[in-house]
Amino acid sequence: MVREKYLQQLALLKESVLSLGEISEKILHDSMDAVIALDVELARETLELEPKVERLEEQIEVTINDLLALQQPLAGDLRLVVSALKITADLKRIVGLSINIAKISLKIEGEHLKPLIDTRIMGDIAAEMLANSLKAFETQDPDLAKGTAARDDDVDKLFYVVWVELIEMMAKDPRVVSKATHLLFLIRCLERIADHCCNVCESVVYLSTAERVKLN
Repeated sequence: MVREKYLQQLALLKESVLSLGEISEKILHDSMDAVIALDVELARETLELEPKVERLEEQIEVTINDLLALQQPLAGDLRLVVSALKITADLKRIVGLSINIAKISLKIEGEHLKPLIDTRIMGDIAAEMLANSLKAFETQDPDLAKGTAARDDDVDKLFYVVWVELIEMMAKDPRVVSKATHLLFLIRCLERIADHCCNVCESVVYLSTAERVKLN
């Protein structure tokens, strides 16, 4: 009976982290849609999902505390607990950054300075990295984790391209500074989201191989 409860708690922990990942994906996706289209209603709906994230985070913390205090997991099970704790922290940061993206939709009046083509691509890559890092966690696939983290280079290159373009626009016309600053904040959020996806991938490699690696 004790062993059965222990296994149930481990399964619950993994399931809860994946549930947090699922809602993190939705918030990122909806935040990008909201900011690209300047859809205020979608932005507000996205902000309302934050309490659900907090409840899931609390559930994960309770499960981890119970496992550590009462079950004293070892080896691979302990790596799962440690990895789940770290992944939860990174997912919470991804949610926070995505929420910041949604809030940009509420601050920009009128239209964007320019079509957000490269910014949209950045968002698509970040969303793909998040989805694949969670899949790597679910399947404990270190190769998928490493391949996913490698996409961070693509995000960094696009970040630099858009950053230079926005800085040049502000230098030529100070009247666009406010809107350009919001877009600079947007691409910084996306760049940081990709970094946190790399952190998730590092946790997956540790979970799967007991090897600590730096992937970004």
